[in-house]
Amino acid sequence: MGKPTINDVARVAGVSKKTVSRVINHSPLLSVTTRERVEGVIEQLGFVPDPQARALALRRNFLVALVHDASMRPLVGEVAMALDEALRGSGYALILHALDSEPETALRSLLQAHRPSSIVLLAPTADSADMASLCASFEVGCLPLQPESDRAAMARLVHWLVANGHRRIGLVAGPDESSVLRERELGYLDALADHGLDRGAALVVQGDGSFESGVAAGHLLLAVSPRPTVVAAVTDEMAAGVIHAAHDLAIDIPEVLAVTGFDDAPLAARLSPPLTTVRTPWTTLAAAAAARILGRPDSSAPEAELIVRGSVNRLA
Repeated sequence: MGKPTINDVARVAGVSKKTVSRVINHSPLLSVTTRERVEGVIEQLGFVPDPQARALALRRNFLVALVHDASMRPLVGEVAMALDEALRGSGYALILHALDSEPETALRSLLQAHRPSSIVLLAPTADSADMASLCASFEVGCLPLQPESDRAAMARLVHWLVANGHRRIGLVAGPDESSVLRERELGYLDALADHGLDRGAALVVQGDGSFESGVAAGHLLLAVSPRPTVVAAVTDEMAAGVIHAAHDLAIDIPEVLAVTGFDDAPLAARLSPPLTTVRTPWTTLAAAAAARILGRPDSSAPEAELIVRGSVNRLA
């Protein structure tokens, strides 16, 4: 039997060739039932879309754009390498695009100038309904790159801190508009409630994801009385800021203050002391996004992993 074609997929799925094309190109103009049926047939037949044919049909450049904001810049290299590796030999080219203070305007400019085949949105931008809607208006596939169960992962981190004797736990939270970082904050609150611990407003300071906001939040939390024995930040970048604030105040880490982050960005292992954090499986998530772009969806959902380093001590 020859290599399956798009016509074979359409015949087996009982749909038109145009419908199959829409599924391949992640068009929002389909029902979930139709999309799942066609994707099932694609997997059953082992059909692999022809990249050049797709590019001509879409009348856009054969590009995948990894879109991110400043708060996730430390992770961009890792994610980009994983995407590039997974797309190698497919005919796609990967471009990187950083958003500025007006993210929707920046994304619109990218879509108009380059007409990419797919957009990969890196969290926390990934959870923006407005960004997804903008991609849909250009009929460009928009793939959010964000982990699942961040709430549970943060809760596990806090449970581990409590098991190590910490009962006064501060938090550097993220901006309200990021549902990803909000989920991490909720995981923190869940765990404190489970243990009946203080979760007063003084123990939670909001940052914007940046190092500078972590420094500012660290100074505020370290001025609280009684002071937290550990500060958990919802990103490694802000955790690095907390460590900087502690150094400013001559507070020893981890002897006097423990600090944790989230994401296991490259900087986490380079801090002094190295940062205890939650490793988000970005490489696996990037590979899964590439598989979707290539029409080979992977439904697996890797779990986050606690990475224990020198920034946390065990209290007696």
